Amino acid sequence: MKKLSIFIALLLLSASDALAASVDTVTTFSQSMQKQIKAVVIKPDSYQQQKRFPVVYLLHGYSGNYANWVKAAPIIKTLADQYQLIIVCPDGNFGSWYFDSPKVDKSRYETYVATELVNWIDNNYRTIPNRDNRAITGLSMGGHGALYLAFRHQDTYSIAGSMSGGVDFRPFPLNWEIAKYLGSYAENKEAWDKNTVIEQINLLTPKSLSLIIQCGTEDFFYNVNVKLHEKLTYNNIPHTFITNPGAHNWDYWREAVQYQLLFMSARFTR
Repeated sequence: MKKLSIFIALLLLSASDALAASVDTVTTFSQSMQKQIKAVVIKPDSYQQQKRFPVVYLLHGYSGNYANWVKAAPIIKTLADQYQLIIVCPDGNFGSWYFDSPKVDKSRYETYVATELVNWIDNNYRTIPNRDNRAITGLSMGGHGALYLAFRHQDTYSIAGSMSGGVDFRPFPLNWEIAKYLGSYAENKEAWDKNTVIEQINLLTPKSLSLIIQCGTEDFFYNVNVKLHEKLTYNNIPHTFITNPGAHNWDYWREAVQYQLLFMSARFTR
């Protein structure tokens, strides 16, 4: 009887593992940059049931890479199961800020993430390939990237979020290699204005995107997030804005991503 119980327990454990989210590391090709780029793709437990799924693109921060989220916040695998989502974590290079650089020819990460990668994922995975079932979010540089791309590609995404996002990087002209990709702020102010999130609000119309923006009160990006919230409010752009105690670190992002994916899942369902 004891051996039978152990056998049943092992069977249940195996079944549980079989139903868990699976993680693929894929290599894609960027035509615009003429290079191969990796991404992590998390498939929910029911992926083998021939269903189709909404997709959330989850962007890493400065100095990060495609593997950061799955290594530092493995809870996203559980959340993919819980909300029945495909989660895609692309590589945004060390510090691309997810725009097409006017200074570095091989840094065209707006084109890659918003067009080339989306097309590749839709062609290679069982997605629901329309904007209503596609969202994007990220942390820090990736928070900037998620809102920047969503504001500029509203035909691609219907939902966008940001966690501790660098949503206005102009107060930090010497930081994070931004000048490498845009030129110095003193000599290229127009390019900096053109590529920072807070100056993209004019592209929005009310309710064109569902937006969730989070930032900890001890974060060095807190003030620029408050200003973004105020400008969105002034322009009558509905959005969810969450501030709570927290700094610019993984403790904050591991919790924040749970709110982000809950928000997004609710809107996919609706």
